[in-house]
Amino acid sequence: MASLDKHDVAAAIDEDAPGQPISVPDASDTGESGKLKMIVQLVKKCLGVKDIAAMRLSLPASLLEPIPNLEYWQYLDRPDLFAAINDSDDPFERMLAVLRFTFSKDLKFIRGKVCKPYNSVLGEHFRSHWDVIPVSYPSDPSEPPIHHLYVSPPGTEVATSSWFNTPATHSMPDVAHPSLSETASVKSGKSNKSAFSRFSFMSTAATAKTTPATSPEPVEGNIEAGLSSLSLANDRASGAADLLETDETAADKPRIRIAFLTEQVSHHPPISAFHASCPSRHLELAGVDQISAKVSGTTLRVMPGTFNKGIYVRITGEPGEGEIYHITHPVASVNGLLRGSFYVTVGETTIITCSGGKDGQKLRAIIEYKEESWLGRAQFLCEGIIHTYDPKETVHEEWTRIKHVPRERVLAVFDGSWRDRVRWKRVDAPDTEYATLLDLSTLHVIPKTVRPLEKQLPTESRKLWENVTTKLISKEYSEATKHKLVIEQKQRDEAAERKRKGINFVPRYFDPDLSSGLPELTEEGRKAIEEELKEPADHKLEDESGSTSTPSSSSTA
Repeated sequence: MASLDKHDVAAAIDEDAPGQPISVPDASDTGESGKLKMIVQLVKKCLGVKDIAAMRLSLPASLLEPIPNLEYWQYLDRPDLFAAINDSDDPFERMLAVLRFTFSKDLKFIRGKVCKPYNSVLGEHFRSHWDVIPVSYPSDPSEPPIHHLYVSPPGTEVATSSWFNTPATHSMPDVAHPSLSETASVKSGKSNKSAFSRFSFMSTAATAKTTPATSPEPVEGNIEAGLSSLSLANDRASGAADLLETDETAADKPRIRIAFLTEQVSHHPPISAFHASCPSRHLELAGVDQISAKVSGTTLRVMPGTFNKGIYVRITGEPGEGEIYHITHPVASVNGLLRGSFYVTVGETTIITCSGGKDGQKLRAIIEYKEESWLGRAQFLCEGIIHTYDPKETVHEEWTRIKHVPRERVLAVFDGSWRDRVRWKRVDAPDTEYATLLDLSTLHVIPKTVRPLEKQLPTESRKLWENVTTKLISKEYSEATKHKLVIEQKQRDEAAERKRKGINFVPRYFDPDLSSGLPELTEEGRKAIEEELKEPADHKLEDESGSTSTPSSSSTA
């Protein structure tokens, strides 16, 4: 990925750049066949386009999921695993925790479905928070933390629509499916393989032990898709996808609060900045979101854009004070464009690099995603290693694949399925059993809490897109498209006015310099995060000293 000097940033961002418009007319048939025809038209128009994300893409509202883009693109599907990153005094265990967070951050693509949210407008922002019960730890330190179990309430109906499938409802059971139990003990799989055989054992073991051949299920057949908070997850949608806590003692447990803020800082190209804060566990999450996308055959290939350098996790207090974990993005592909059954595959690698903190050697992890076969069902396999590196040297920057890393540097290996179970073991204990790093089949997306519409600013995502969302929910697609066009025209008018006056757009919540990939909050941004952290709560909350605060009323989306 190309690197930009901060002096090149302004030249690279041009909010008034018109781009080549890509659009399809709204079909009179809003059913499955009508949507399929529109998608086929869109795919044909996108063939040969170098970067779809940089173009002006205008879709009929009937093809959109009723959720703003800024709400959709966040990496806290399991905020409890994010909050657990700084729980251990051991740097190795902190890296294991970062790996668990990395595998769980996009759970929506496993539990939910691929969808097209609203395109963000310049200056739009979204904020929310989560109050989660912290994970607990088993007596065996090699086993994963125990996650709190969430299930859907009895009789809950969750509206689930996809680009091709007409809106449908799923009545969710009031008893958790046995495979969904997060509190059950997960036994480690056994393996008689050598800890090192040029790493080839990892693929074999994953296929045989941990990953059955699985094919993505259509939304209608995937009961867990109904738990996705993507589907109309707001207080205006009937049957919002709230989850119940199954632990009877949950009400007495203090919660960890994580506040989240994101803002659209550029329109051409589309770029947003985000920041999350968890003061009670001394954690921050930040980054720049920008994608590059291209249609290849019947697949949409999605890669990080120039400004998107990954996700940064900062530890601001003990025990890992000063550490920064840089998590790069892999390359993703949206498959099944012409079949009406979307699913995501992941390729290439994710690299997690720990820097800062105490002096000495640092840890680094490589997740290598296995290439899917053209024949048969998708396997979703991955393998990886945790290794040491010397921060005073740069040779490790060339270690982009598992095979590049010297054997003597490797501390642990892991393998499995990024949609199912990932296991791990240390290389200095070849005769020990594999332990479960994370079982994603047991995890659901945890709903966020968003302030009521009447308390939101006009540029907040849900407030801004309220009319579009309301019409989409009621299936008034023509009216939804009209409201959508009004928002888009207002953005064009404002851009024209800025151009006439010779002024540039200045983000409200983030510093406009995005060259580092790690955005900094403005004074307004820090104030917004602090306000979100002080929102009323239904439960006792941890504070930075580890004590708890008195609960007060709040509303969960």
